[in-house]
Amino acid sequence: MAVFTNLTTSEAEAFLAEYDLGELVSLRGITAGIENTNYFLSSTQGEYVLTIFEVLTHEQLPFYIELMHHLASKGVKVPMPQTRKDGKRIGTLKNKPASIVTRLAGGYEASPSVNHCIIAAQTQAQAHLAALDFPIGQPNLRGLDWWQATYPSIQPFLNQELTHLYQTSLDEQIKVQGSALWQNLPEGPCHCDMFRDNVLFDGTFENPSMGGIIDFYFAGCDKWIFDVAVAVNDWCIERDTGAFLEEHVKAWLQAYNRIRPFTEEERQVWPVALRAAALRFWTSRLYDFYIPRPAQTLKPHDPTHFERILKLRTVSAIPQLP
Repeated sequence: MAVFTNLTTSEAEAFLAEYDLGELVSLRGITAGIENTNYFLSSTQGEYVLTIFEVLTHEQLPFYIELMHHLASKGVKVPMPQTRKDGKRIGTLKNKPASIVTRLAGGYEASPSVNHCIIAAQTQAQAHLAALDFPIGQPNLRGLDWWQATYPSIQPFLNQELTHLYQTSLDEQIKVQGSALWQNLPEGPCHCDMFRDNVLFDGTFENPSMGGIIDFYFAGCDKWIFDVAVAVNDWCIERDTGAFLEEHVKAWLQAYNRIRPFTEEERQVWPVALRAAALRFWTSRLYDFYIPRPAQTLKPHDPTHFERILKLRTVSAIPQLP
């Protein structure tokens, strides 16, 4: 469990008193996540998630919190940030920004079926369209600029083969993302981290229903096709190899396309977008693995997973967009 900030019951009670959410019943750390400290918070009025932000600042947070509020208000299944007595949705806890959001029903599916992919893809497309009129702009902070800035710190940990793979991949992204083709792609606020463990499903495995998308704290304004690529690289693969599961890929892309049709320009850049998504998470996992931050208990993700995916997306056939 990643607990960067320990919280006592009395501290949680004092923070909860800044809301009209009843009295504290219980507080329990969440055994997931490597960026923030999260607790399940039960009150006399309901079930919530309390998040203490370890990296994001008070100045950066309105984008994420208000985006969730915007989407939830439009009926997209995401956590609803709660409003404090002072009218704000971001508070301060132990000198760090903090928030309380509704706890969604269900759990994540470690081995999603085609039906899970269809439901998740539909929700992703709905979220993209619902966010079009979101008034706050903030770039994806883990985008190309961050990859370029981070590479020098992780390069010493890469052997010659991996250095070549990384540099070649980064050079491709610099060239393509700097082109007019990429710059003119459809874009807007995106989750940018829509992995299977950031989506909750209610119901049964055979008959799932959407519980909701969680953990928006890597969200940013980016190309929609990049957001789709991030999801497909996680939901539609064999976990051990990173190879595509063709039925899952087809189901995801068709379900998304029925709600928000892909453009011809997106079809052209689709292979590059998949490699961009792989490079983004290879970069962050290398960084977290070799340059970890202190935490109470923290096990970084294996960076070789996205190394394999990047290699495959470089040499193997890519399913076409519908």
